[in-house]
Amino acid sequence: VQLQAYGGGLVQAGGSLRLSCGFSGRTSSTYAVGWFRQAPGKEREFVATISWIGDSTNYADSVKGRFTISRDNAENTVYLQMNNLKPEDTAVYSCAAKPWVTSTNAHEYGIWGQGTLVTVSS
Repeated sequence: VQLQAYGGGLVQAGGSLRLSCGFSGRTSSTYAVGWFRQAPGKEREFVATISWIGDSTNYADSVKGRFTISRDNAENTVYLQMNNLKPEDTAVYSCAAKPWVTSTNAHEYGIWGQGTLVTVSS
């Protein structure tokens, strides 16, 4: 299975973007998916995760109330809706997959896609 994250871009503070994580090679329906981000000069950090069926989600405190993770297994795609973006959200966002249940620990994810750059201007 392969993942591809897309949908990044340049947006002003307060704006919105929706990232997508597409699965290819195998159905997404048995995988939990996590979104992680890495800003320049900083370590990778957890953003959000969703279980294989979508009944369980978890968010980093820094994005709670602003970001929403969802999935459409029929389309083999997981989404990250990002609202009220802030300059500190600027980073490369990557999606990753692991079997079944969620995790906030990047080391538990065995499948990673290439990231997509989100830049939020002030």
